[in-house]
Amino acid sequence: MIEDKNEKTAEEKLAEEVTEDFLKRQEERRFLEVGWQMNMNFVNGNQYCGINAKGEIYEEDEGYYWQTRRVFNHIAPTIDLRCSKLGRIRPALSVRAASEEESDRHAATIASAIIAAVAEEEDLDSVISDVTIWSETCGTAFYKVIWDGRAGGVIAYTEDGERLSQGAVKICAVSPFEIYPFSLSEEDVSAQPSIIHAKAMPIQDIYSLYGVKLEGRDIEDVSCLCGDMRGVNAVRHDYELVIERYERCTDERPQGRLTVVAGGKLLFDGALPYANGENGARDYPFIKQAALPRAGSFFGSSVVERMIPLQRAYNAVKNRKHEFLNRISMGTVAVEDGSVDTDELIEDGLNPGKIIVYRQGSKPPEMLTLGSVPSEFSEEEKNLLNEFSKVSGTGEITDNADGFSGVTSATGLQLIIEQDEARMEFAYSQIKRAMKYIGRHILRLYRQFAADVRLLKFAGANNVLSLFYFKGSEISSDDVVLEADNEANLSPAQRRNLIYEMLDRGLFSDDGGRLTVSAKNKVLELLGYKGFSGGRDLGELNRARAGEENLKMKIQTADVKSYDDHTTHISEHTAFLLTEKLTAEAENRICTHIDMHKQKIKEAHNNYENGQSYGQ
Repeated sequence: MIEDKNEKTAEEKLAEEVTEDFLKRQEERRFLEVGWQMNMNFVNGNQYCGINAKGEIYEEDEGYYWQTRRVFNHIAPTIDLRCSKLGRIRPALSVRAASEEESDRHAATIASAIIAAVAEEEDLDSVISDVTIWSETCGTAFYKVIWDGRAGGVIAYTEDGERLSQGAVKICAVSPFEIYPFSLSEEDVSAQPSIIHAKAMPIQDIYSLYGVKLEGRDIEDVSCLCGDMRGVNAVRHDYELVIERYERCTDERPQGRLTVVAGGKLLFDGALPYANGENGARDYPFIKQAALPRAGSFFGSSVVERMIPLQRAYNAVKNRKHEFLNRISMGTVAVEDGSVDTDELIEDGLNPGKIIVYRQGSKPPEMLTLGSVPSEFSEEEKNLLNEFSKVSGTGEITDNADGFSGVTSATGLQLIIEQDEARMEFAYSQIKRAMKYIGRHILRLYRQFAADVRLLKFAGANNVLSLFYFKGSEISSDDVVLEADNEANLSPAQRRNLIYEMLDRGLFSDDGGRLTVSAKNKVLELLGYKGFSGGRDLGELNRARAGEENLKMKIQTADVKSYDDHTTHISEHTAFLLTEKLTAEAENRICTHIDMHKQKIKEAHNNYENGQSYGQ
């Protein structure tokens, strides 16, 4: 009993220590969170708020009761435009083979198919869009790539009816409100000594994951509230804050440490669960994406921060301009003291046909002449709009192409477009970098957890559903690269013109100048007419069959079929001999197999000559 009590006390101390560590980090970055809430307020249109000396968001008071405080939101459409541009960046991921050997090339093909299948299953495009919205608004957002043991195909059912699943990779979008690094000045995620992920979860989910029952409470979700001053209800009932502290590998803890605490109770304490680092090392499951990285800062900055002063100035100019127009249209009346009933005049104004009764002998009311709206209002409004495009990086062409109406040269317009898009290149590179790391994490998790044979479905060549079995041990390479992707500054029409030029120059043709079936299907897919592709390329099918025979002949013989394209098979088998390290037995089997193909070609040639002679 004493040992149990001491063990419980140790757990309570650890839970208390993790909770205090979380509260300390939360206080350290409190002003950053307030800045993110300010950004979200301005994006959502609540633009008459500020930050006081206590670091709290407050609603600004009106200067005068008659002053208008309308919002002319240019930040929201700018963020929409930037996210739309960044949405073009979806290059396909592929894996480079560890060597030129056929087995490594086959493993690279399997790895590429795994990434494609997971991206389709997890709807990776939507996850990237969610993270991009967070990063563009707050400056930073994160991907969390984990292994979900409850996902995937069902292996069996327990006696209680509980399903046992194979498990699968899960990719989540994580807001910056949930990530608490050890150091706010360390830029790289992997260089942080520890990272805390704090997220509000329903107590039912906590019990399902960890088997611990908690009482639950009402939690105000800061990331959901968005700092809105207009009374948005973001309170979640029967929730508890789950604090996950990840500690990197050290000499004392070679496998790192993960500690999970919720409601003051210790839920888990052990090694880092995922071998997702280089050379099988255990690392954090987080991938950072920053809109504008800052030197010496873990969290990046957002263009919203740069546009807030411009938005305040623009609102002020537009409101004062409208007030001036109201004064001109409504009029300002000057009356002699005691000459008219001012209460009636204030209430009704000067409506058309109104009869004004004034005291005899006094001066009648008169309208003050205010002139016209000063031109400075329009000039300042135009200057602020130009500054919006410069600060946001969206470019003048995207916002307004009137200034370039004098440019008639196609080359000149293309140069202007390239310069315009170059301002977004840094944001493009952040998404591409994140996608490469996501692909590596996917492969490393499958290598770690997919010990048994698994069935994978993916869209193979010619968009045909392909099925194959694999094991995690077959993933020999995780060198993920981006395939040659279309430039982000190419519109669909420009992309089609580029494809047509490549067709005219024969870049899709084979050595005989013909357009193969596979090349034709690829062109149709690039043009956006994937549904019209469906022809089967016999050359590709023969090469695929020859590749399967190569792997088979490493351990046993393979038959030569009469319907094989013997020339293609001879080329593939010869390349396999030149690139693969084989045993003497396997080399002899392949050489014998090649001789059989040559014999088939010779027989076909003799039959042709005999038939021709007989016909003559």
